[in-house]
Amino acid sequence: MQDMTKLEHPPSEAGVDRPASTGQVILEYARTIIVVVLIVTVVRTFLFESFVIPSGSMIPTLQVGDYIWVSKYSYGYSKYSLPFSPNLFEGRIWPGTPHRGDVAVFRFTKDTSVDYVKRIVGLPGDHIRVTAGHLYLNDKPVPCADPHPYTAVDESQVSMEGEACEEQLPASDGAGVVAHQVLKLMDDGTQNNTPDYVVPPGYFFAMGDNRDDSADSRFMGDGPKDLGFVPMENLVGKAQRVFFSIDSAHPGWQFWYWPVEIRWARLLRSVT
Repeated sequence: MQDMTKLEHPPSEAGVDRPASTGQVILEYARTIIVVVLIVTVVRTFLFESFVIPSGSMIPTLQVGDYIWVSKYSYGYSKYSLPFSPNLFEGRIWPGTPHRGDVAVFRFTKDTSVDYVKRIVGLPGDHIRVTAGHLYLNDKPVPCADPHPYTAVDESQVSMEGEACEEQLPASDGAGVVAHQVLKLMDDGTQNNTPDYVVPPGYFFAMGDNRDDSADSRFMGDGPKDLGFVPMENLVGKAQRVFFSIDSAHPGWQFWYWPVEIRWARLLRSVT
């Protein structure tokens, strides 16, 4: 009986792949690298970018050594949303309105190559002032509940004894409050007794949650560290989550401290 089975390949080649040439291997690696770079660039430009917290100005919300994810799409896109900030256009594309109480990353007003992270406490038209260490919004004191002792450690590993409380900013839409922790170290000084500031159109007023160790919008002068009102155009994105956190109390080469320096309880914590 005639065998009707057909072979697709000669028996000597069936099920065997020819080895790729060196040039094909290099081409495949190059293609993979290019695809990965393109994906990372798109994600970093349009979706999320990571930042590390270098100072204690946002304690207790953000600690020195926190690594955060920042959503680029939350406020739309400006030239500062793009790598290297090319001067391709002015203003924002698909602008999103920031909300009072957001923790935002933005470019410093005196040097737009520097990224800042602060809390937005005032929007256009808001009256902001600090009197005897207490925040006033539109001539009403902002409540700060449950005061309790708090010890902060700054970027120089210096301990600061103070009092933390839950500040309750009125929500932008007038419904409810935005609650978050702030730290007070003292009640005097220029940062704790300010004039009444009125936020102009197209700007916002930003403050650090560590109210006595933050260079923020309360400082309106011409000094190199004075932030003043921040243009909406300077917004980079909204801080969403802490994805990693490390204490770094010991030199990096002392690798045996690495496991104990990771702040495991802060991993994947939402930023509020």
